[in-house]
Amino acid sequence: MSNEKLVHDLIVDTMRQKFARDYREIIADANACPELTLKNHGMVLAVVAVETDSTITPEKADVWKAIVEEGTKLILMIPKHARVKVTDILWQKGIMDRVSVGSYEIAITMP
Repeated sequence: MSNEKLVHDLIVDTMRQKFARDYREIIADANACPELTLKNHGMVLAVVAVETDSTITPEKADVWKAIVEEGTKLILMIPKHARVKVTDILWQKGIMDRVSVGSYEIAITMP
Protein backbone atom coordinates (compact mmCIF):
# COMPACT_ATOMS: atom_id res chain seq x y z
CA MET A 1 0.00 0.00 0.00
CA SER A 2 1.46 3.36 -0.98
CA ASN A 3 2.01 6.22 1.42
CA GLU A 4 -0.47 8.33 -0.53
CA LYS A 5 -3.17 5.67 -0.09
CA LEU A 6 -2.41 5.49 3.65
CA VAL A 7 -2.75 9.27 4.01
CA HIS A 8 -5.97 9.21 1.96
CA ASP A 9 -7.52 6.50 4.13
CA LEU A 10 -6.42 8.30 7.31
CA ILE A 11 -8.06 11.55 6.18
CA VAL A 12 -11.27 9.73 5.17
CA ASP A 13 -11.47 8.05 8.58
CA THR A 14 -10.71 11.31 10.42
CA MET A 15 -13.38 13.18 8.47
CA ARG A 16 -15.90 10.41 9.14
CA GLN A 17 -15.26 10.74 12.87
CA LYS A 18 -15.55 14.54 12.79
CA PHE A 19 -18.82 14.53 10.84
CA ALA A 20 -20.33 11.79 13.05
CA ARG A 21 -21.30 14.47 15.58
CA ASP A 22 -23.40 16.41 13.07
CA TYR A 23 -24.91 13.76 10.79
CA ARG A 24 -27.01 10.73 11.73
CA GLU A 25 -25.92 8.59 8.82
CA ILE A 26 -22.52 8.58 7.14
CA ILE A 27 -21.85 6.26 4.23
CA ALA A 28 -18.12 5.73 3.79
CA ASP A 29 -16.45 4.16 0.77
CA ALA A 30 -12.74 4.96 0.60
CA ASN A 31 -12.50 3.53 -2.92
CA ALA A 32 -15.20 5.74 -4.45
CA CYS A 33 -15.55 9.42 -5.24
CA PRO A 34 -17.00 10.96 -3.16
CA GLU A 35 -15.68 8.97 -0.23
CA LEU A 36 -18.28 10.13 2.33
CA THR A 37 -22.00 10.76 1.96
CA LEU A 38 -23.51 12.77 4.83
CA LYS A 39 -27.20 12.18 5.55
CA ASN A 40 -29.85 13.12 8.09
CA HIS A 41 -33.28 11.46 8.04
CA GLY A 42 -32.54 9.80 4.70
CA MET A 43 -31.72 13.06 2.91
CA VAL A 44 -28.27 13.57 1.42
CA LEU A 45 -27.02 16.88 2.80
CA ALA A 46 -23.44 16.81 1.56
CA VAL A 47 -20.70 14.64 0.14
CA VAL A 48 -16.99 14.70 0.95
CA ALA A 49 -14.26 13.98 -1.58
CA VAL A 50 -10.73 13.48 -0.26
CA GLU A 51 -8.04 14.08 -2.85
CA THR A 52 -4.28 13.52 -2.90
CA ASP A 53 -1.60 15.00 -5.16
CA SER A 54 -2.04 12.34 -7.82
CA THR A 55 -5.85 12.50 -7.91
CA ILE A 56 -6.15 16.26 -8.51
CA THR A 57 -6.73 16.39 -12.26
CA PRO A 58 -9.05 18.18 -14.69
CA GLU A 59 -10.77 14.82 -15.28
CA LYS A 60 -11.50 14.51 -11.56
CA ALA A 61 -12.82 18.07 -11.63
CA ASP A 62 -15.43 16.89 -14.14
CA VAL A 63 -16.62 14.42 -11.48
CA TRP A 64 -16.80 17.27 -8.93
CA LYS A 65 -18.78 19.37 -11.42
CA ALA A 66 -21.27 16.54 -11.97
CA ILE A 67 -21.78 16.27 -8.20
CA VAL A 68 -22.51 19.97 -7.67
CA GLU A 69 -24.75 20.14 -10.75
CA GLU A 70 -26.98 17.54 -9.08
CA GLY A 71 -27.50 20.10 -6.30
CA THR A 72 -25.48 18.27 -3.66
CA LYS A 73 -23.10 20.24 -1.45
CA LEU A 74 -19.51 19.15 -2.12
CA ILE A 75 -16.82 19.37 0.54
CA LEU A 76 -13.42 18.88 -1.02
CA MET A 77 -10.46 17.93 1.19
CA ILE A 78 -7.10 18.53 -0.48
CA PRO A 79 -3.42 18.70 0.50
CA LYS A 80 -2.62 22.17 1.86
CA HIS A 81 0.09 22.85 -0.74
CA ALA A 82 -2.35 22.08 -3.61
CA ARG A 83 -4.83 24.81 -2.70
CA VAL A 84 -3.83 27.19 -5.52
CA LYS A 85 -3.91 24.43 -8.14
CA VAL A 86 -7.35 23.24 -7.03
CA THR A 87 -8.72 26.77 -6.86
CA ASP A 88 -7.60 27.38 -10.45
CA ILE A 89 -9.23 24.14 -11.63
CA LEU A 90 -12.48 24.95 -9.82
CA TRP A 91 -12.62 28.43 -11.40
CA GLN A 92 -11.95 26.94 -14.85
CA LYS A 93 -14.84 24.50 -14.37
CA GLY A 94 -17.10 27.32 -13.08
CA ILE A 95 -17.87 25.64 -9.76
CA MET A 96 -15.65 27.49 -7.28
CA ASP A 97 -18.64 29.21 -5.69
CA ARG A 98 -20.43 25.89 -5.07
CA VAL A 99 -17.59 23.87 -3.52
CA SER A 100 -16.33 24.08 0.06
CA VAL A 101 -12.58 23.49 0.09
CA GLY A 102 -10.76 22.22 3.16
CA SER A 103 -7.13 21.26 3.41
CA TYR A 104 -4.95 18.88 5.34
CA GLU A 105 -1.28 18.42 6.07
CA ILE A 106 0.77 16.11 8.19
CA ALA A 107 3.36 17.96 10.24
CA ILE A 108 6.17 16.28 12.11
CA THR A 109 8.10 18.51 14.48
CA MET A 110 11.48 17.24 15.58
CA PRO A 111 13.18 18.41 18.81
